[in-house]
Amino acid sequence: MIRITHATKVYPRTGTAVDDVSLHIGKGEFVFFTGPSGAGKTTLLKMVYMEERPTSGEVKVSGTSSITARDRDVAQLRRRLGIVFQDFRLLENRTAEQNIAFALEVTGTPANLVAPKVSRVLTQVGLAGKGTAFPRELSGGEQQRVAIARALVNDPFVLIADEPTGNLDDRATRGIFQLLRDINAGGTAVMMATHNLELIRRQEFRTIEMNRGAVVFDTAENGGAPAARAE
Repeated sequence: MIRITHATKVYPRTGTAVDDVSLHIGKGEFVFFTGPSGAGKTTLLKMVYMEERPTSGEVKVSGTSSITARDRDVAQLRRRLGIVFQDFRLLENRTAEQNIAFALEVTGTPANLVAPKVSRVLTQVGLAGKGTAFPRELSGGEQQRVAIARALVNDPFVLIADEPTGNLDDRATRGIFQLLRDINAGGTAVMMATHNLELIRRQEFRTIEMNRGAVVFDTAENGGAPAARAE
């Protein structure tokens, strides 16, 4: 599904962000990416949804190659991906329903299908009664649930979550993680970057640890718990 082959990303001003990484993420997998700040996690995820392309090597996502993909190919790929960020990125002047509907409108979903799809994902993330609330009227955990609903509304085959619990307290973190587990149990692959080692230690999902742009540990290859060096 996702194959990364000797991918390196070098920025002119800051140097190497990802260093010769090769990985395969299978259909329906749940994978944690961990490591200290600046380890390369965010850059690697950006290469998966092709906001960034590797300086060398290749990232191939469901048949779309970073080497040959044109802008329209990337746009089509992103319609099949769900992307969630630490800072929610909700439109403050739109309700929860309108924020989610916007993701459908920009992909040309027929108008008669928008409301049912929005209703379905709001129920899926546990916010069936919050559709008319504006972001300022929601807690941080609820805002992140809206962001996840927006990412899910186009039925992605993979959900990419970059520090989705980084701005949340412990209770909200547990709720969001359980939601991601439920989404994964439904067949959607999840790639989640996190600093939360306690969260990782309580799970048995594949964990990939990065440091200085390189993969330094992968439980899929080492068959054990990840090192506890990440901060």
